[in-house]
Amino acid sequence: MMVYPPGEGRRTFQVNLQDNGTRLACGWTADMAEVVRATAAWTGGAGLEETRACAPFVQFRPWALVHEREPFGVVELAWRVKLDRIHMPPYDRHPRPHAMLAAAYAQPVLRQLMPVNSHFNLWFSTRVEEFRKTRVGYIICPYDEGLYGVRNEGELVARTKTPEEAVAFVVAALPEGFGPAS
Repeated sequence: MMVYPPGEGRRTFQVNLQDNGTRLACGWTADMAEVVRATAAWTGGAGLEETRACAPFVQFRPWALVHEREPFGVVELAWRVKLDRIHMPPYDRHPRPHAMLAAAYAQPVLRQLMPVNSHFNLWFSTRVEEFRKTRVGYIICPYDEGLYGVRNEGELVARTKTPEEAVAFVVAALPEGFGPAS
């Protein structure tokens, strides 16, 4: 569990409920008593629903309940967390990178790979550890002009109008014979 105190223009506490470093739920409240109730419940072994019953400011998405009951694999969990960010500040201000993730997740061949992103760019890896070193395929970049770029080794190889077109380009250029990320 992580609790961030008010500060820098924020008058509320931010509370993140985590499981093995993955944020499953979060919430904001100005009431320190609610923060204490949430902390006591979560660290005392309560689940997401029980913690929210003690501290109604706690919010979570449906996938988190599914994961709590039957944990996802590492790759699927990474996808769910990244896709979920659009619902939580500060990521909710960036719909175009989210659109790239959603378009990529819709492709079964990409969904089996580890999604990696940095500076709003998206690429894929065949490894769940050291994933930044094992990129496969091209990188998708959202451009300020509303376009999506597809890059390989820093060189622009395509520019598309939609994230779905960029993802289709990446899928078509994937090498054959690789399996799911391991």
